[in-house]
Amino acid sequence: MTTAISPTERDTRSVASRDDIARLLVDARARTLRLVETVSEEDLHKQHDPLMGPILWDLGHIGAFEELWLDRNLEGKVEFVEMPGMYNPFEHPRRVRGELPLPTLAATLASMAEMRERVLERLERANFSSDDPLLRDGYVYHMVLQHEYQHNETMLQTLQLKTGAPYSPRERGPRPAAVPNGARGGMVRIDVAEASMWRESGAWQRRSMDRIGAPEPSAPVIHVCYHEAEAFARWAGKRLPTEPEWEIAAAWDAKTGQARYYPWGAGSDCAAANLDQLAFDVAPVDTYPANVSPLGCYGMLGDVWEWTSTDFSGYPGFAAFPYSEYSQVFFGTEYKVLRGGSWATRPGAIRNTFRNWDYPIRRQIFSGFRCARDD
Repeated sequence: MTTAISPTERDTRSVASRDDIARLLVDARARTLRLVETVSEEDLHKQHDPLMGPILWDLGHIGAFEELWLDRNLEGKVEFVEMPGMYNPFEHPRRVRGELPLPTLAATLASMAEMRERVLERLERANFSSDDPLLRDGYVYHMVLQHEYQHNETMLQTLQLKTGAPYSPRERGPRPAAVPNGARGGMVRIDVAEASMWRESGAWQRRSMDRIGAPEPSAPVIHVCYHEAEAFARWAGKRLPTEPEWEIAAAWDAKTGQARYYPWGAGSDCAAANLDQLAFDVAPVDTYPANVSPLGCYGMLGDVWEWTSTDFSGYPGFAAFPYSEYSQVFFGTEYKVLRGGSWATRPGAIRNTFRNWDYPIRRQIFSGFRCARDD
């Protein structure tokens, strides 16, 4: 049965949706700005590694993408406009972005604020009941939001590459200590090769963002490339799961005969998993008891993106919309699929069905793995 909706009812529903979208846009931008508020201008411009571009490029790209899709491509043109200039990621791959004449942080933020004002003005007139597939149900706004969420995670990947720990003043006053080798004036040379002088016996430490400490034994490993994950699984007499196996483990509910949107059911409750850039590290497996799938698998969302053995390709019937450069150009055997999100993933950019992909050699991403076995 088809139920007719009066223009007034439809408009009321659109207004509510527009309010939600506006709130999400404001929240997303606040998080983006928080990530850079304590980073120096020098570090924002610096390319810390060829694998990652300068943070300032990501910031400007977020604004350029918003302008492209929420302003220029909503003008009713038959063909979509492509992203021009230095923020086009295909014209300027990561390894060369440090050579671009990027504007200052102040200029970048001013441009983003000006564009956001125009976007919110246009949003007030948007009709989410339109026949335009970009506007229907706010599709293009959700696309732009997820794009900003994803670049937040990319910016965090770059921030972790900064060398040196931040300055931390002493919590207490001077603490005198006796130095027994007074014959040398209290000075002792400890060479790097003399590991016994600086290494804790029987221990191993790792760095997570700006913290250095012993790893939590029950937490997942992180910053693991596909080849390392596959080698460990093979050594353990197991293997990496395929992408369909991973999704079944995360989503399938045998009692209802249906797949869940999240392992715990409906609702993107970020408190149910290690998501949303709150912990800034992986957590022990039992930290989030609600984050368990109907099949009893813990931590399917959050902590680390999990490598699968599946090459990245389109599902049967796949059609790229609104542009092929997001995923279609990466289809092939060069990339492996990752699932599940990480501690740095915003809740609005993850679900049981969300697909990520990367080169199998990449380790700067927040990636880990779980094993599967054939009984």
